[in-house]
Amino acid sequence: MRFATSAFTAIRATSAASPAARFAQRQTLGSVRAYSAQAPKKGGNGLVLLTLAGLGALGGVYYNQNKATLKTSAVAPVEKVVEKVAEPAFDSKSFLSLKLENIEKINHNTSLFRFALPEAEQHAGLPVASCVITRYPITKKDGSTGYVIRPYTPTSPEEARGYVDFIVKSYPDGKMSKHIHNLKVGETLDVKGPIPKYNWEGSTIQNVGMIAGGTGITPMLQIIRKVFSDKSTDDKTKVTLVFANQTEDDILLKDELDKYAAQYPNRFKVVYVLDKPQQANWEGVKGFVTPELIKEHLPTPETESSIVFVCGPDPMVAALAGPKAKDKSQGEVSGVLKALGYGSENVYKF
Repeated sequence: MRFATSAFTAIRATSAASPAARFAQRQTLGSVRAYSAQAPKKGGNGLVLLTLAGLGALGGVYYNQNKATLKTSAVAPVEKVVEKVAEPAFDSKSFLSLKLENIEKINHNTSLFRFALPEAEQHAGLPVASCVITRYPITKKDGSTGYVIRPYTPTSPEEARGYVDFIVKSYPDGKMSKHIHNLKVGETLDVKGPIPKYNWEGSTIQNVGMIAGGTGITPMLQIIRKVFSDKSTDDKTKVTLVFANQTEDDILLKDELDKYAAQYPNRFKVVYVLDKPQQANWEGVKGFVTPELIKEHLPTPETESSIVFVCGPDPMVAALAGPKAKDKSQGEVSGVLKALGYGSENVYKF
């Protein structure tokens, strides 16, 4: 009976076959039934062979009818998709000609300039903290070509794709700042970088003081954003920013700075200093950055794991921390910070 069970299983598989197949099925089924109900007779092995032959024929009919279906239902190999990772846009060895994409006015003399990177998925690839060099050509007195070259710190987010931003203040005697402010959308600016400054990525500093004047906020912003980014795992570093400007309208990125202060009240504090406040109810500091102000708000020279960053107009940096060297290296610490006991180990001039 085991054979008969197997036969029925094979026959049921042909239920959807052609009339010829169903006729062969009935013939074989009859033989199987007769064989299973009767006692074995002499020569019974021949019947077994005949039955097997019939089943073989049925299998052949079923296979031939479904062979085309089996071929077309074969699974096509899955191609491995490799996502192309865009290389960083900037190359420290050569200038890129970047097209001005958009201009956003911030105040009476400062605007945000957005330049498109060569590819939409590229990122600038600028480490924190770093700057770039900008240039534009001029004709020298002897008729040869020269260049006006100035450094700028990008303010676009580190993860930005397809563009890079610069906040530029136009100074009356600033050749590059005037040139950038005179650019029209679609025109280009030569940019090269990155030029690494302070290596925050490898830093373990936990107490940060910052003194910024005007657009000197830009390298500070790089570090502040890095520390308080949603992706940051740093939950210990404390930052105090002393931000000096002329009037209320000169305070750049105030909304963003106030947001960090509200979100991280125990880790970020900003102290606004105005030389000429226009509002009678100004609640910040009036005047200049003084030794008393530094002692009140910034990490002391004795504070463990601390540093004070300084960035702003050259006279301001010189008065607070001493001028940078002629080759733009740090130079010695002098000025107000030197008098308060700070040294080169805990002062950095951008």
